[in-house]
Amino acid sequence: MGKLASNIKQLREVKKLSQEQLAEKLDITRSRLGAYEEDRNEPPIAILIRLSDFFHISVDALIKGDLKKTDPDSLMKAGKNRTLFPIMVDTSNHDMIEMISAKASAGYLNGYSDPEYVEHLPLMKLPFVPTGKHRAFPIKGDSMPPLKDGSFVVAKYIESVDELKDGRTYILLTKTEGIVYKRIYRNAKTYTIELHSDNKSYQPYNVSKKDILEIWEYTCSINVGNYTTEELNPDSIMKMLKSMQVEIKSIKGKN
Repeated sequence: MGKLASNIKQLREVKKLSQEQLAEKLDITRSRLGAYEEDRNEPPIAILIRLSDFFHISVDALIKGDLKKTDPDSLMKAGKNRTLFPIMVDTSNHDMIEMISAKASAGYLNGYSDPEYVEHLPLMKLPFVPTGKHRAFPIKGDSMPPLKDGSFVVAKYIESVDELKDGRTYILLTKTEGIVYKRIYRNAKTYTIELHSDNKSYQPYNVSKKDILEIWEYTCSINVGNYTTEELNPDSIMKMLKSMQVEIKSIKGKN
């Protein structure tokens, strides 16, 4: 059975709908839906859009994803009916974080909504469990000290531009810039976002809200850029992660 056929059946069963009930929702016959689920026929674009709207899942995810490998209830809705693939967990049900490598970041602008691209991202786990959907993004250059080139920012997915808060740092995916990590300020008059570097030798610039494809709010950083081999041995990394946990608890205690 093809992925699309399997996904339609999987989503219908998760919703506890009979073929007749779902066919009625889609305004098609039960036999036509059965042909889609049994991979005897492929739905046209109009029906794919109806499926996308009904299940609140992107057409990309319907066609390319393998929903049997995921818990459909954990799929996160994103803007314009696009779905982020789910919060990943290990065998102990601990949240795992998708990691965008420096190499993978070059294709992120094209692959961020592609389930197959997301499915093959490496996973990492932190010694503390942040809530919400997180990804780790590589940092390039020296515009946001103290982060070094090659470090990672672990950030939480934010659904709307309206949730942005002035003065905080975010990973933004934009149509023109790709992945950027900046401190942001909103400009209500021009409907733009002003991006600031903490390194003042870089000038701020504006991006249009409509050009922002994804927003991820800073949770913590893993500053591994430009370290020596000795500094990056396993014991040192574990000490670094444990110290991050202490720092996070300290910050929470001040709130």
